Amino acid sequence: MSSEAEARNAGVARPSGTPPPGILVIDDDENLTRLLRESLEEAGYDVLSAGNGVDGMRELYAGRPDLVVLDVMMPRLDGWATLSRIREMSDVPVVMLSARDAESDRLRGFELGVDDYVTKPFSLRELNARIRAVLTRAAQGAASAGTPPLTVADLVIDFASRRVLKGGEPVQLTPTEYRLLATLGESFGRTVSHEQLLEAAWGPEYLDEPGYVKRYIWYLRQKIEDNPSQPRYVETVRGFGYRLRKDTAS
Repeated sequence: MSSEAEARNAGVARPSGTPPPGILVIDDDENLTRLLRESLEEAGYDVLSAGNGVDGMRELYAGRPDLVVLDVMMPRLDGWATLSRIREMSDVPVVMLSARDAESDRLRGFELGVDDYVTKPFSLRELNARIRAVLTRAAQGAASAGTPPLTVADLVIDFASRRVLKGGEPVQLTPTEYRLLATLGESFGRTVSHEQLLEAAWGPEYLDEPGYVKRYIWYLRQKIEDNPSQPRYVETVRGFGYRLRKDTAS
């Protein structure tokens, strides 16, 4: 891994007087945690840390960070179990760190609700850039909170609360699934390309992973469609992308 000097001038810009974003690092590697703390503080963040998932949950509850950096392999409570507990209580953005780079591991992370998945070894500059991108997407999501709810037949996307209702009942979506649906909703009736969906839901680092969109559209349809094999809401526009169908709107 490169030294913390790598992350200089890669920090987060914020208006004068605005408190810096808070980041919670949950990792049992003390040397890595020290490097991350120094790098992130130099980039302008407030940093909390914990050496395992149990202590990490306490810090999350007490410190209310803006983002969590979460290692997978830890004692007492590993990263997968910690992530599941985080998602039970919060939609705080999570960047997962792991030495496992198989596609199945990355997809498992996204299915459980991570916002990005960074494999070891990584550079501090790369991690800093990923954190900025995730925080930017979170801010864009917050900015869309003023958008009125969108009703498509019996499907409702409530941008303010980031909730989705089907027939009046809540639909449990992962953050990635919600970002996909919200992106389609914000372009209601218009085709959204695979590249646009990748950037909105995963970030520009994933533009060479078009299979992610197809897989997650499948997941999304399983949750919102009455018959996923004959989708009523999310329409495939072959060769271009997907769109939320206008002819189903009430």
